[in-house]
Amino acid sequence: MGNILTDAYETFHENIRLVLIFSIPFIIAFIIPLLAPLPTYISMGGIFLRSTSIFTNLDFYSIAVILLAFFFSLLFISFAFVAISLIVKSRKTRLKIGQRALHNIEKYTGRVFILFIIYAIIITIANIIGYYLNIETFLTGVVGFFGFIPFFYAPSAVVVDEQKILRSMKNSIILVAGSPQYFILWFVLITISISIVSLVFMPLGIISEYIVLIVSSLIILPYFVIFQAEAYMKRFAILKH
Repeated sequence: MGNILTDAYETFHENIRLVLIFSIPFIIAFIIPLLAPLPTYISMGGIFLRSTSIFTNLDFYSIAVILLAFFFSLLFISFAFVAISLIVKSRKTRLKIGQRALHNIEKYTGRVFILFIIYAIIITIANIIGYYLNIETFLTGVVGFFGFIPFFYAPSAVVVDEQKILRSMKNSIILVAGSPQYFILWFVLITISISIVSLVFMPLGIISEYIVLIVSSLIILPYFVIFQAEAYMKRFAILKH
């Protein structure tokens, strides 16, 4: 597992300029909900909707704004995932990102976008059910963790092997089941990383939330996107082509 961490760091370090440029969409994606008139709050480097406000004050206008902000945010996040994953693919195959790959960015982004939409719908359903059962936090957390398994390697599979949505999800389950250590390591380390950054900047008060958001968008999240792609590149040979 140590090799994964080293490989991800080397890829990040060697392509730092491209990674930072391709990470800008992450910042844009997180800013969009802040600019929209939504009941949002910043925590652990992310933007979240206040569930209680949504359930008690939901009208047509609010739904429309939420959906627009939601879709545009996921679109920018999808593009960032694809662009950064292409860096890993290029480094591992020792081939430059050619015109064919660039032409396919739209296709890759569309597929990754649909993957994130599906996952978001699953989380939303769990959140709604949990709210009415008064176990919102617990149910959303459990569904979010286990429901993420089909989507963990899926974006990498789409970019690296140009797999379609359902096949990428199926192969993600196979890979996580076969080597769960990468999934668990990713989940633990990204949580620890964001927590440490949050603690470091906490003394700065309310501004610390925005600093953590920027650091997470430009450094932490890109690194762990690279981690996912690196782990996939190490393990995808066991898949049947």
